[in-house]
Amino acid sequence: MANLAKAKSTKPATSGPQRTLVVVESPSKAKTIGQYLGSRYKVIASVGHVRDLPKSKLGVDVENDFEPNYINIRGKGDKIKELKKETLNAKRVLLATDPDREGEAISWHLAYLLGIDPASDCRVEFHEINKATVTEAIKHPRPIDMGLVDSQQARRVLDRLVGYQISPLLWKKVRRGLSAGRVQSAALKILCDRENEILNFIPEEYWNIIADFGDGFQAKLSKISGRKANVRNAAEADRIEADLQKGEYTVSDVKQEEKKVKAYPPFTTSSLQQDASIKLNFQTQRTMRVAQELYEGVKIDGLGQRGLITYLRTDSTRVSQAAKADCLEYIGSKYGEAYKGNNYFSSRKDSQDAHEAIRPSDVTILPSAIKDSLTSDQYKLYHLIWTRFVASQMAPAVYDTVSVGVKNGRYEFRANGATLRFDGWKKVYKAKSFESEATIPPVSKGDVLTLVQLIKEQKFTQPPSRYTEASLVKEMEEKNIGRPSTYASIISTLTTRQYVKRDKKTLVPTKLGFDVTGILEVYFSDIVNVEFTGEMEDRLDDVALCKERWQDAIGDFYKGFSEELKVAEKEAQHVEPEVVLSDEVCEVCGRPMAIKQGRFGTFLACTGYPECRNTRPIIKKIGVACPKCGKDIVQKVSKRGKVFYGCSGYPACDVSFWDKPVNRTCPVCGSLLVEKQVRGKQYKCSNPECKYKE
Repeated sequence: MANLAKAKSTKPATSGPQRTLVVVESPSKAKTIGQYLGSRYKVIASVGHVRDLPKSKLGVDVENDFEPNYINIRGKGDKIKELKKETLNAKRVLLATDPDREGEAISWHLAYLLGIDPASDCRVEFHEINKATVTEAIKHPRPIDMGLVDSQQARRVLDRLVGYQISPLLWKKVRRGLSAGRVQSAALKILCDRENEILNFIPEEYWNIIADFGDGFQAKLSKISGRKANVRNAAEADRIEADLQKGEYTVSDVKQEEKKVKAYPPFTTSSLQQDASIKLNFQTQRTMRVAQELYEGVKIDGLGQRGLITYLRTDSTRVSQAAKADCLEYIGSKYGEAYKGNNYFSSRKDSQDAHEAIRPSDVTILPSAIKDSLTSDQYKLYHLIWTRFVASQMAPAVYDTVSVGVKNGRYEFRANGATLRFDGWKKVYKAKSFESEATIPPVSKGDVLTLVQLIKEQKFTQPPSRYTEASLVKEMEEKNIGRPSTYASIISTLTTRQYVKRDKKTLVPTKLGFDVTGILEVYFSDIVNVEFTGEMEDRLDDVALCKERWQDAIGDFYKGFSEELKVAEKEAQHVEPEVVLSDEVCEVCGRPMAIKQGRFGTFLACTGYPECRNTRPIIKKIGVACPKCGKDIVQKVSKRGKVFYGCSGYPACDVSFWDKPVNRTCPVCGSLLVEKQVRGKQYKCSNPECKYKE
């Protein structure tokens, strides 16, 4: 661990009023907090990390207890100078970075640079950003939590050891530019295993048999001779049908019950990512970015800069008593006393419980009231968080359920129905319905029913579904892979590295993803082992609780890893890349051109490489002529990987569009129309001075 400088007695360079300096991570957070603290405080942002491991080398001394070699981040020189200058002119410095291990580590690095003793009361936390909590937190500074710092250091060092030592091997054996990571590789293995299950799946035939008694009353065959019905083919279904035609259908039992369905707990980071994916179609990165904006503060008309939600990185469903009381008061006044609940939600057994659940900072700030002050994404996510929290404090929904058993000899049928009597929390939060569409008439035990028809349905078992972002997040949480704060970056890395592609909402491993996983499975089994990765996470959590030295946890891992690395470097076989031939011929040597995958998408490369190094982009025509020169408009990709459309005559013709042009002209000015995807297709004029749209 790097040594920290002790605090020096520094006096301000100039006389005058002395202010307390508060250092946060982001400018928007600085703006919100500065509004609350007033003129006796100055709030500035570090803009994220200020020190890190060097990019150009390993930066970890494995021979010296894994000592990290931290350096100032390139491009942060002016910011560090500003921070040091402000520190000299402050009577006191408080480090108020985010309240998690990453934020704790940033505070520790800031303390090193600014000459602050980490054991002094220099650290403050804001779990939500409003005037009351900010002013109260400022009164209760504490020392930097070295357990959290060490936990972050351990993860950083561990990821560096894995990434920087396996990645060069992948460059030699598979393709340059690839990477492996301790957590991303285990997540990729999960996706590859599921894809193999799907590819190897053999469907099995089965039949449903349904007795229709008219007026919507149907019962499904559930048991034969007291055992679960398992009708495997048409012959069995026909034989059962023949038996059933002979007998009589009698009601064997009627069960009527009241069923209470409790509310969902308020959001954790993981459940927010899952629900936003399902309900809002947000990718996990988008969810976290928007949630960060809501936490740090948004300018609200009539209210000023306000933090709208509590801290977004949490695995706890705990809610403060004050927030609970405020919510219950709102529920009572808005919906009536009958809707107030008394719900307790226990967090996961392995939850750190460091923060509350994600909830509105002030439940009386209704989403509808501030909609005009928020972006579309901010409104959607705030509405989701607000409704989930309010619903979590409401009374259960109450259903009247009925289950009817019908017998015909050794065959038993079952019909179930449910009707909603009291909506409770469902008044606010939309969730999967428990109601049944089945019509269950008033019947009594012993009643004889008249069969209208017997329905036979041929079915086939289905392969397991591919993972979506929501289901992968859920799987990683259940398997203890990574932490909620890292799920978004893990999925982003897998797609950016082209190990995984998106097919609508699902995540599909590519051949490259399978190749990388194959090498890691053979030579670095622990890296892709879900159980091992989960156990490592537990040890790193123990480091945060000061139960274990972080160097010991890393040392135990590195013993086996370094041996595996030596074997892999000697034995790993080169993976031949898949060659996909195009219809194009190389204009230089006449050989066929192959479709290759590069950093910015696909391109054509000569199969005569390395003798012939000719490459050219794949031209995707869209059937639209350039309005300036008449040549084809084609789809292109920018250096940042964003799709745009430009003239194929570039650079002689520089016509380009961000939105896809169509073969129609504007009726107002005659320019091309372009297609916008806004809740379906919308067309607007490509001329920025013309406002025509349809």
